[in-house]
Amino acid sequence: MNAVNPTHLTLTKKKHSCVRLEKEGRTLVVDPGGFSEEDAAVGADAILVTHEHPDHFDERRLRAALEADPAVGIWTLRSVADRLSAAFPGRVHTVGHGDTFTVAGFDVQVHGELHAVIHPDIPRITNVGFLVDGSVFHPGDALTVPDHPVDTLMLPVMAPWNKISEVIDYVREVAPRRAIDIHDALLTDLARPIYDSQIGALGGADHGRLAPGDSTGL
Repeated sequence: MNAVNPTHLTLTKKKHSCVRLEKEGRTLVVDPGGFSEEDAAVGADAILVTHEHPDHFDERRLRAALEADPAVGIWTLRSVADRLSAAFPGRVHTVGHGDTFTVAGFDVQVHGELHAVIHPDIPRITNVGFLVDGSVFHPGDALTVPDHPVDTLMLPVMAPWNKISEVIDYVREVAPRRAIDIHDALLTDLARPIYDSQIGALGGADHGRLAPGDSTGL
């Protein structure tokens, strides 16, 4: 999965749920949270954030990226935008389910409204997923099924809110050409072969994972 085709999208996996998408010299970063590298957002032309949980949204990292480059903007839901918009007027954009926009040469569709259920006693927060260039879908912390075909699904494999049967059924329902693991900082090396074999055998799509820093052409 490490061969990169420079004429199409290039996906680079960062730690946990952060990914970088590159095309024609432009870079889009999704969810540079607190579990990701300190420089996860550095060099981005635009940043997408799915929700407010700290493993997806790190205010310090985002402020550093915005301060380093006055051309960088953020597209996210209101709970995150409210934390940053006053300090960076006109650069933090609020989006929600059904919205479409183009940023840094990438076409983005917004799908989903709520975070997955962690426990019935914990109120659900908002969460959006992003479909980039009609091809790559990052759902954040939800098992949202877009009303659009997905070529590459960024698959949340290990979280307090899911179990492997749900992950497998999610791959089946979305039916992508391939699924690549995200939300994996809590998954130990001991457990990875179990997840790899079961999702690969039962999900119905090509399944793989990238080590942080590895890239693949899409």
